[in-house]
Amino acid sequence: MRSMLDPESPILQFITKVVYSVWLNILWFVCCIPIITIGPSTTALFYCCQKMALDEEGYITRSFFHSFRENFRQGTVIGLIMTVLGAFLCFDGFVLTRLYNTSAFWAILTAVFIVACIAWLIVSMWVFPLLAHFDNTTAAMFKNAIMLGMRFLLCTALMAAIYIIMALLIIHVMTPLIIFGMGTCAFLNSIILKNILIQLEGNTSGQEEGNEDTAEANGTDETIEMDKMTDMVQMTGTDEINGLDEPSGKEAVAGTRSDDSGEAR
Repeated sequence: MRSMLDPESPILQFITKVVYSVWLNILWFVCCIPIITIGPSTTALFYCCQKMALDEEGYITRSFFHSFRENFRQGTVIGLIMTVLGAFLCFDGFVLTRLYNTSAFWAILTAVFIVACIAWLIVSMWVFPLLAHFDNTTAAMFKNAIMLGMRFLLCTALMAAIYIIMALLIIHVMTPLIIFGMGTCAFLNSIILKNILIQLEGNTSGQEEGNEDTAEANGTDETIEMDKMTDMVQMTGTDEINGLDEPSGKEAVAGTRSDDSGEAR
């Protein structure tokens, strides 16, 4: 019993983080009120939840608004794109139900619609956690979201199940559970995604180190070539040295941008 009441016990720490997720749910809901800020608000929510999943949480409110400001522009663009696509899919679903028949053409349209809805759901579950953890272009965020969602299909199914169970509990069991809502779902999903994001971050760091080693090797080769040229010039005489331009070599390091100190943003 004493171990359960110990502030360092895993059970009590988990309960504390669930309480934090309730506060994050309130912050998320308030910041979503303008509608266009759904994207950066959801990104900030996952940023804090990922910190909690890694046991790196600090000042929750400060971290939330730090991520909200940092990802405001890109989060807003992604949020608006997802909102427009979601509204378009809803309209298509309404039209398909009105045009219901047994023709092969209607069956094909329905199949395409179902695939599009599944793709939209996968992207919506993955794109904001990725935006909270990595820097990348908007197009790359969408591409990585659908690819990772398909690659880790079991994790995607578990994430979807968490959202569905929470919705059913709120609608059919106890409406006040809405206080947990999106915040608790994001926290539980961040626990599921923790190892995947760590693995992806390790791969990114490895690529950067490889690029740096390649750039250093290229710089060494350039130095050797320059020394050879200098020796040849010295052998040919002073007049040729005055007419020789110094070679200029630039080291190009191509890598994926990482966040501060290699940690999650």
